Formats: sequence, C-alpha cells, structure tokens
Amino acid sequence: MRTRIVVPLLTLALLGGCGGTQAAPAPPEQLAVQVLETLPHDSTSFTEGLEYSGSTLYESRGLAGQSALTAGPAGGPPVRRVALPSPLFAEGITVLGPKLWQLTWQDGVAIERDSSSLAELRRVPFDGEGWGLCHQPDGRLVMSNGSSTLTFRDPQTFAITGSVDVGEDQLNELECVGNTVYANVWQTGTILRIDAGTGRITGRIDASSLRTPVHPGEDVLNGIAAVPGTDQFLVTGKLWPSAFRVKFVPETRRTGT
Repeated sequence: MRTRIVVPLLTLALLGGCGGTQAAPAPPEQLAVQVLETLPHDSTSFTEGLEYSGSTLYESRGLAGQSALTAGPAGGPPVRRVALPSPLFAEGITVLGPKLWQLTWQDGVAIERDSSSLAELRRVPFDGEGWGLCHQPDGRLVMSNGSSTLTFRDPQTFAITGSVDVGEDQLNELECVGNTVYANVWQTGTILRIDAGTGRITGRIDASSLRTPVHPGEDVLNGIAAVPGTDQFLVTGKLWPSAFRVKFVPETRRTGT
C-alpha cells in the first residue's frame, strides 16, 4: 500500500513543478503611426529633444556652435530662445514645473534652467555621454546615452539612483508617459515602447513612413513629445521641415493623413 501511495504523490509533485514554470513574456506589440496633422517645423533645427509642458513646446537643438533651446507653440515660431555657448552640443530635455534639465552630448554637464525664462541656473557634471531625457510622474529622471541602458537620476541633484537594461542599443530621444518610456532608436525609423520598471520592450513602432519621400538635407527621426491630455504624440526629426501629430496604432491600421 505504501508504494501505491508514494508514487502518485511523487508524480503529482513533479507535475506541479512543471506547471509552475512561468510563461515567456508576450512579444512586443507591432505598431505604426497614424498621421492626424502635419505642422511646419524649422528645417534648420537639428532636433535633439522635444517636450510639451502645457501648451508650450520645448525643443533642444544640437550641433556645436549652433545649439539652442526654444519654447513656443507647436508649428509656430518660438516665443523664447537661448543659445548655448560653443562648444556645447545640446541634447535631450525635460521640464519639471519651474525647472528644466538640458543634457549636453560629450561635454559632461547637464544644465538646469528656469523653464519660463530659459535662463541657466547651474551646471551639474556627469560621466559619459548625454542623449535623451524625460521624467516619470514621481519626478525621477530617465536618461539615455546611446547604449541599451536607461539610467535613472534624482531630479534635484542629478545623481544616479538606478538603471535598467533594455537589450537594444542606440536608445536616443526619450518621452515618458506615466511609467512607460518611448525611445527613438538612432539612425532608424523605429520608436520603442519600454516598461521602465523592467526594461522590457512592450511595443515597436514603425515610423519610417514619415520620411517618405526624404527631403534633401533631412537627417534621422528624432523627437517625440506626448500631447498633453490626449493619446497623441508630436514626432519630428533632425532638420525636418515638418512635424507630425500622430497616434500609435496596430500595424494593420497603416499610416494615414
């Protein structure tokens, strides 16, 4: 009798162990862009960062000797503009109420500014390169440096508080929406949707059709700004003459105008 009792229990234990195996995470959702509106964009702007704060669109413009920060209405001329002294090369930005952080590329400093006047308040040194920047609802900064890593930073001190690996290199301009991070993949027409808590890519957005046809002198896709109060985004690129108000939709619903 003992043998007949033990064997079934052992079998059930083994089966229970097999049944406890976690399922593989779902593959990233395949998405495309649906164009809702086409807006003018300054074709001399080497776009490195793009973010709304209320109805104001902030844009960080790169290149040494040409770097600047502007603020104003989307599709219209900027209301405010400040230049960065050469040789600083401006990169990503994010606006936290009265303050704004602006990265530099290989200059090793982040610039804290007054978000209303755009005046520089201080510079904070950091190691490595600066590419993209956004912030989460709790104020925590999320930064990219061209690798597969997203680095979290304190919004007051700019000190590193953690990081997560996404598993895909060339993460560039960032946009935070809640705890989701949208990231341009440099030199491609791809935008990744990333779970900031785990680093898992939950969506791949094909935005390559926005550059068809490519205007002479245009550079790569770079610039994602969530439109406040909507599920829409403003997307543009370096030296693009247009910006596009879009929705990210399942790939079966291809881009429309």
